[in-house]
Amino acid sequence: MEGEYYKTKASVEEYIHLAKDVSGKELIEQLKQILPPNSNVLEIGSGPGTDWKILNASYNVIGSDFSTEFLNHLRNENPTGEFLELNAGTLETDKKFDGIYSNKVMHHLKAEELVASIKRQAEILNTKGIICHSFWKGEGSEIFKGLFVNYHTEASLKDAFENEFEILSTEDYAEFEEGDSLLLLAKKK
Repeated sequence: MEGEYYKTKASVEEYIHLAKDVSGKELIEQLKQILPPNSNVLEIGSGPGTDWKILNASYNVIGSDFSTEFLNHLRNENPTGEFLELNAGTLETDKKFDGIYSNKVMHHLKAEELVASIKRQAEILNTKGIICHSFWKGEGSEIFKGLFVNYHTEASLKDAFENEFEILSTEDYAEFEEGDSLLLLAKKK
């Protein structure tokens, strides 16, 4: 069943176990070069909370997820943290942010959902707000563990983001193998 993977306690526990040694520490270091400390940051798709904890050391971060199971986990592990139930495509919140961060979340959006999310991100960012998103690099899409995965190239990210954002950098990096991932940093126009 498409999109059900993160909705069960068992699959969330499996994901937490599989991702225990994975973090966006190096991605967040890139973000810290352009977004000042104590900025208000939204993390889209906080999942197990690994990156939320790293972000929270430097920023006033609000985590989010669309999975009730992940939200339960996040709130239990971080009782003083603030976490919102948000869909990455619609981002229905009235809060405003200086930065928005996601690590391998936006690739679950189909092309039209990504465009809607990008527009919404621009709306909820303060003037000159910064975004930092990572994606799987490649062409096409697939269903992996019941989840839609849309691969991206530097050109496809430029096409998707350039109407709303000034792209500061896109670079490939290795998560599991050389050049399998892309990091996008951009500033609201």
